[in-house]
Amino acid sequence: MPGFATRAIRAAGRTPDAPQPPVNVPLYQTSTFEVSSAGELADLLEFRTPGHSYSRYSNPTFAALEAALAELEGGEAAVVSASGMAAIHAALVSTLRPGDEVLAAPALYGGTYALLTGLLARFGIGARFLPLTDAASVGEAMTDRTRLIWAETIANPTTEMADLAALADLAHRRDALLFVDNTFASPYLCNPLALGADLVVHSLTKYVGGHSDLIAGAVIGPAERVAAARHVLIDAGGNSQPLEAFLALRGLKTLAIRMERHATNALTVACALEGRATIRRVLYPGLRSHPQHELVARELRDGLAGGMLALDLEGGRDAGERFLGQLRVARHATSLGSVETLCSHPASSSHRQLGEEELAAAGLTPGLVRVSIGLEDADDLVEDLAAAAG
Repeated sequence: MPGFATRAIRAAGRTPDAPQPPVNVPLYQTSTFEVSSAGELADLLEFRTPGHSYSRYSNPTFAALEAALAELEGGEAAVVSASGMAAIHAALVSTLRPGDEVLAAPALYGGTYALLTGLLARFGIGARFLPLTDAASVGEAMTDRTRLIWAETIANPTTEMADLAALADLAHRRDALLFVDNTFASPYLCNPLALGADLVVHSLTKYVGGHSDLIAGAVIGPAERVAAARHVLIDAGGNSQPLEAFLALRGLKTLAIRMERHATNALTVACALEGRATIRRVLYPGLRSHPQHELVARELRDGLAGGMLALDLEGGRDAGERFLGQLRVARHATSLGSVETLCSHPASSSHRQLGEEELAAAGLTPGLVRVSIGLEDADDLVEDLAAAAG
């Protein structure tokens, strides 16, 4: 089989049914498509025949991106959405019913936490938060209500890693499912479906897009589960936009080379900052000091540990604010996975939905700063972040 970069470039440039295929998938900037009869339109709207009727349902640019993502993640199908949160919502709502329960880690993206504890809780879906790093403890915590384990390949923002294969085996033995948010790793570093996961979600806004210029998400996995998620997206209006899909296809073509640079830069920075007097901990899976360092070789491509790290600064929230104010190369901004290095304070941004007790349970100390390492020269990043840390 060709390597990932070759497959990504080919898949992201594949336009179905084009007699003279363009090198780039065209941008189908249209809301609707002409049909020949009412019967044809009905068949298209019900997905009984291939084709497109209305871009809330499908669009050729979406279809090209979905096919590429399914190929690169090893899934039967994919559906793209308006955002990563739309994808997470569709994956959960299409699967769970009142009375079901989700197990998830305390260190979890704040938007997912808010969805589980807010909207879904209102409809009788429960959620419990416990470390997923110990599969045996997860098994002991499961009950007859447990329908789903929700994991992140690399946790946001503490960079914890769970043994996905062990969790998948545990879930399946208990008639439950494992869904994985693979955003921090990207399809290049990890393919959770190959490790036993039942569904994968992405915020394509991040590493797949890679340039801070689009917002989109995706659900990838077995055709039946993806179809169920697609219907939620259609009914709730969570569809992607043609331009976003076009930009994500462009991002896929350079994903491999970008992820390699993100990871090598991040390891250089993490090694340089570990042990500094002003930094209590550097959290990065590529460091031997990381509690789940051994999983990097088992779950991530070529032992590359990704581009995300966290710095736990001495001095609490004040130290975090000073750090962000001193940056000269890195940018103080939300989001991640872009060519620029982006730094943020999770407790007041991506995880602002958590109270003080929830933040403590998740390991988000007041001085924790999330760093998304970009593609700048590594020496410049080390100098900038070290100076900001003091």
